[in-house]
Amino acid sequence: MWQRVKDFFKDSETIAWARIQAVLGLLALLLTYVEPTLIAPLLGDYAPWFLFLNGLATEYLRRRRADDL
Repeated sequence: MWQRVKDFFKDSETIAWARIQAVLGLLALLLTYVEPTLIAPLLGDYAPWFLFLNGLATEYLRRRRADDL
C-alpha cells in the first residue's frame, strides 16, 4: 500500500505537497460556489484560486527540473 502511494507521488515530497495544495484549492473553490457563506469569509476571495494555482505551478516546476520524472 505504501509503495503505491509513493509511486503516485513519484517519490517526491514536493509533488505530494503540490497535489495536496491543488486538491485543497479545488475543494475550497467548490465549497465557495456551492455555499459562499461557508468558507469565503475565512479564506477571502482569492485564497482558493491561490491554493489551486500554486499547487499546479509547484508540481510543474518540480517536474521541469527533474530528469527522473
